Amino acid sequence: NTTPDEVLKLNQPTKGFLCPITANTAGIQFLSFKIRDADNPDKIIFETSLDSQPEVEITADMDMDTLRQIKYTFDKSFLTSRRIGTTVVFAVGEQPVHNFRMIERHYFKNTLLKSFDFNFHFCIPQSTNSWECIYEMPKLDKKQVDDMMNMPYETKSDSFYFINDGEMIMHNKASYKFVDTSKQ
Repeated sequence: NTTPDEVLKLNQPTKGFLCPITANTAGIQFLSFKIRDADNPDKIIFETSLDSQPEVEITADMDMDTLRQIKYTFDKSFLTSRRIGTTVVFAVGEQPVHNFRMIERHYFKNTLLKSFDFNFHFCIPQSTNSWECIYEMPKLDKKQVDDMMNMPYETKSDSFYFINDGEMIMHNKASYKFVDTSKQ
């Protein structure tokens, strides 16, 4: 089992997933997710919910890991944001959850840009919870912004979720594309 300390030492995105999709013994289910500009709360960058997603038909030959990967397309202004806020709404299974910890590692071209570490100390069984996190964004110079725009999906992140002081129950991956929406 991979520990939080091991995850915090990663210098590049993982090649695969560090736990099986079946590791979610807490029955945690993400219901909605929103990203906003924390300095301009009315500016929604991304928003989705379980209700708004088409139903995925699970087939015997399906690669279940595709359910743990997402590709985002954001406006280039995201790269110069000072702070962003995320809100995730999630449901908990039948058992209490202690120390629900999320560690996110963000990379560009296999170089660590920023790491975030958040802890939701206790979740009541069969509850729905809202978790807001504020992210101080890394300061990027013009060349880095240009490179990230010119190399779609080379910006990546790994999100690791732990409970009970170190049991990894989920690992998700994302890749990012940045565009100039003013030219569209």
